[in-house]
Amino acid sequence: MAKLVVILSGGSRGLGQAIARGILESGHTVATFSRSTTAAIEEFSAHPDWSSRFLHRVLDARQSEALRQFVVEVHERFGRVDALINNAAVVHDSVLAMASEKEIDQMLDVNLKATLLLAKECARIMLVQQSGHIINISSIIGSQGFSGLATYAATKAGLDGMTRALARELGNRQIRVNAIAPGFLDTEMAQGLSDSQRAQIERRTPLGRLGRVEDIVPWVNFLLSPQSDFATGQVFTVDGGASI
Repeated sequence: MAKLVVILSGGSRGLGQAIARGILESGHTVATFSRSTTAAIEEFSAHPDWSSRFLHRVLDARQSEALRQFVVEVHERFGRVDALINNAAVVHDSVLAMASEKEIDQMLDVNLKATLLLAKECARIMLVQQSGHIINISSIIGSQGFSGLATYAATKAGLDGMTRALARELGNRQIRVNAIAPGFLDTEMAQGLSDSQRAQIERRTPLGRLGRVEDIVPWVNFLLSPQSDFATGQVFTVDGGASI
């Protein structure tokens, strides 16, 4: 399998950190950004086998010019952009009637607008290469909904629609676009759940638990592999059966 240059948004913690580790372990190159550095980022940067294949920058996904410059830097440094994984996201748990406009704007800007802008910049490179893959990290909230997460659901539903439309738009240049829709994952994002909410989710999930990042990483690896070359425009749900 050819080694890939992968741009990953939000690779410093949680699912993004696990995805970055999995890609590096597979021998690929990872370029990622986040609003701050973490112990994992420092580990990846200092790893004797990974340091030459890892790039991290501190930037805010809401800064569109910074996003563009990041893609340009990655392309100039590594010569290619083979894959984009749109993972960065924020969530504010609040019933819509009480949500602040600032919170709504932040979720729309990070979860949806930044995803579109990154896809735009990477697609320009991939169109010249006539190859590439975009993977959007969505959520079952986009199709199932959840009380207090109306804006978050809207951004993830938008991501699913963008996945299907962009797959049609780019397919004739051998650029595939897919999404992975996890259920609730036991990460920092789930720390805001009350005990009753967590218990409710577990009861509604046939496999009886929240997801783990280790449940999602193999799906990312599969979609980056040649074994998935005929899959595009799909939203792969990985939620322990919660959405059935």
